[in-house]
Amino acid sequence: MPSTVSLYAALARMAFRRQLAYRTANLAGLATNAFFGYLRSAAFIAAFAAAPAGSLAGYDTQTITTYTWITQSLIMVLSLWGWWDIELSIRTGDVVADLARPVSYLGSWLARDYGRAAYFVLFRGLPSLLIGQLTLGGGLRWPTDPMAWLAFASSLLVAIAISFAWRFLLNLSAFWTTDARGLGALANGLVLFLGGFVVPLRFFPTWLQPLLLALPFAAIIQVPSDIFVGRLQGLPVLYALLDQLAWAVALLALSQGCVALATRRISVQGG
Repeated sequence: MPSTVSLYAALARMAFRRQLAYRTANLAGLATNAFFGYLRSAAFIAAFAAAPAGSLAGYDTQTITTYTWITQSLIMVLSLWGWWDIELSIRTGDVVADLARPVSYLGSWLARDYGRAAYFVLFRGLPSLLIGQLTLGGGLRWPTDPMAWLAFASSLLVAIAISFAWRFLLNLSAFWTTDARGLGALANGLVLFLGGFVVPLRFFPTWLQPLLLALPFAAIIQVPSDIFVGRLQGLPVLYALLDQLAWAVALLALSQGCVALATRRISVQGG
């Protein structure tokens, strides 16, 4: 067991160091994040200025601008635009060697994704939030309670697992379709719109909110963002974390099942 944990930790470190090679690309991405974060927050500020009560769906101006910047900061941490390393390995045939290694295929990729995410927390997420703090007159609404920070960190860790499992499944679809990236583009669009990135899910019609909040997409974006801005507090935070954990377990189990099917497919075809 300790050796397995050490192996996964080594894979995570390798993924972290791999991202360090792309410092210039990260700076360009950070500039893009900041630009669109400013535009999005400015649009919300204008919309809230026109609201009679100065707030909508439980968000005031400072809360919604903070929500905007936290979602911007999580774009690369959660890889919201997608990621196609596995799909590429399937198309090239390298996946056969990956599956033959004496380590969990799913676990090795999950470890690498956590290493990648750790890099973007430090070099994209935190800088994006600091830029948001400096560009807004009143600054962002930061958590003031240590327990809120703990809840946010826990939520983000699970959200990364859910996001990974979703992307993993989309990549594995390359075993059965020649257009996995086309399918993935549509699927990732659903995550952005139904997960609370474009606008918080609380802005949707009241009758629709329970359905949207029950989907795994909300567990990727909406939940950690709402915890950060204080929209979720007390017992609702615990319920949200349990819901996230349930989705993580379910999607990772489904992912493992798909790996088993894919392995059988390769064996049947003699690959």
